[in-house]
Amino acid sequence: MESVKNNQIVEGKGQAEKFDWKAFLAKTEVSVFIALVVLAIALTIASPYFMTTKNIFNVLKQISIIGILAVGQGLIIMTSGIDLSVGSAIGINACLAAIMTSMGMPWVVVLVLTLMIGGLIGCLNGLIITKLNINPFIVTLGMMSVLRGSTLLITDGLPVDFNSPLCYLGSGYVGPIPVSVIIMFIVVVAGFLFSNNTLTGRNIYAIGNNERSAVMSGINTEKTKRLAYTILGFLSALSGIILAGNLNNADPSFGQGYEMDVIAAVVIGGVSLAGGEGSILGVIIGAALMGILRNGFVLLRISAYWQVVTIGLVIIAAVSIDGLRRKKKA
Repeated sequence: MESVKNNQIVEGKGQAEKFDWKAFLAKTEVSVFIALVVLAIALTIASPYFMTTKNIFNVLKQISIIGILAVGQGLIIMTSGIDLSVGSAIGINACLAAIMTSMGMPWVVVLVLTLMIGGLIGCLNGLIITKLNINPFIVTLGMMSVLRGSTLLITDGLPVDFNSPLCYLGSGYVGPIPVSVIIMFIVVVAGFLFSNNTLTGRNIYAIGNNERSAVMSGINTEKTKRLAYTILGFLSALSGIILAGNLNNADPSFGQGYEMDVIAAVVIGGVSLAGGEGSILGVIIGAALMGILRNGFVLLRISAYWQVVTIGLVIIAAVSIDGLRRKKKA
């Protein structure tokens, strides 16, 4: 009897410890990470300059702003929303920070005010979407034009010099590591903990999966959505300061086209455009994949036009895979 019991215990332990590799590999972020590793190995073989410390940090610095923004955009898309105004928000916040600096305001005041303005822009997007029940695509498309036009009005279409200790956020280094990369990793960790370890973060997934069920469960869906848009607005302001600090000036055209790159990073990283699926880790892997692709084109001296074509094909493939996966589940 005792030996039978021991065998049952051993068998039970074996079953408990058995890892489901099939389910693990089926996760989109795992697939994207594998693709990232394969691409990195291929580029290491193709170019002796790819796997160098200088180039790796250069790639990380190039993707830092996209990575920061992708965290906020990922949260919004998880709720079945979208924000097309993110690029214009970068431009206006960068220019406002430069203008306030030129007026002699202390850098701490400039930082706080810029972040507050960014958060208010995001909150305004969320308010219009939730209170008036308007499609996020339409609201943020309109806001994109409003912000871009406002930036041109306050700057007369001319760049504004930006000389401030805040420039350190964009151009500074801690040893060999760019400060912007450190900020990106802090934002990613914070976003990961928020989405996975807080009630509000879990509510974001619930809203994306089934908003009606979320409402019936007692979740304040409007408040949660507004928070997601506010977070992205805040991160847009931070990104504007980093971009202006890296170049020591703020141009009204800053952020133009960033909305597409950010959405691409989120979708490639496995966040479903239908909402309710994805992870912050997948989002940053998607941003890294795009950055390595572009870096590879430069190192291999392939025309920049092919970069655009390739990124487009990768986005279509990612969306198609997501659609097929959701269809299979249904």
